Amino acid sequence: MYHTVYVKQGKTVPDQELQAIFENLRLELRRGSLILAVLAALRREQYGYTLRKTLQEHGMAIDEGTLYPLLRRLEMQGLLVSEWREEDKRNKRFYRLSQAGAEVFARLVAEWRGIGDAIEQIKEAGHESR
Repeated sequence: MYHTVYVKQGKTVPDQELQAIFENLRLELRRGSLILAVLAALRREQYGYTLRKTLQEHGMAIDEGTLYPLLRRLEMQGLLVSEWREEDKRNKRFYRLSQAGAEVFARLVAEWRGIGDAIEQIKEAGHESR
């Protein structure tokens, strides 16, 4: 809960509104990060359930209704390959990065690091000018 007084266009912003703004921006940030997390996790072959568990264990929980459409989209883009196999007497679809997916993942990680570095530099430059 926020206890500071915030002003927007000359008016105080209620804590609820500030929290709603934060949540919307957090979700936007998380959407892009989830793609990177899925690609990172699929450097090792996994099926959907184990992928969800892996992501959750590392603080990137994702529901099935988000994960499976994302996996299909990434596969259609050529970033993932999948195959059906029987395991424990059940058919499971296993996913892994394709060669193109590995290349895109490496580029995205470099971009992500560059963005983080840029934000740190901007943050520090803003702090120094005060």
